[in-house]
Amino acid sequence: MIEVALLHEDGWPGADWELIAQRAVTTAIAHSPYAAFASDATLYEVAVKLTSDEEVHALNRAYRDKDKPTNVLSFPMVQDDLLEVTANTDDGEVLLGDIVLAEGVCAAEAADKGISVADHATHLIVHGTFHLLGYDHMDDNEAEAMEALEITALASLGLADPYGDREEI
Repeated sequence: MIEVALLHEDGWPGADWELIAQRAVTTAIAHSPYAAFASDATLYEVAVKLTSDEEVHALNRAYRDKDKPTNVLSFPMVQDDLLEVTANTDDGEVLLGDIVLAEGVCAAEAADKGISVADHATHLIVHGTFHLLGYDHMDDNEAEAMEALEITALASLGLADPYGDREEI
């Protein structure tokens, strides 16, 4: 079973952020090798925080040594093999981690792409969820695999390929 806790600060445009976060997280998990989490007896928890650029800037500086805000940060709580950890949970709960989005950065990126903040945030929550599941984009092969999963998950939500405007190299 998947539970999404939403922390929503002022400044974000009006939308059903609880539903957006829940759908984005569960859809990402459904399009991963961990799809069984949805029907598993174990409770898998993800926290999504919609906050200010200033808070994300501080987190980015503290945890990534980058002195600027970014659109999304993910903080995985499970560092080992996810399937092994979930099979051995003693209380039936697994905190997968936290996803934090910066309102101003997200709004500016959405405007640049000509899409709604809600649609862009959905993509970023999907992206962040894949990070919580152990995916990364540090090299080209990892990036392509992660992007393919994101594209498939977003398409199932009726959202366009966020990487479709890239030129082929």
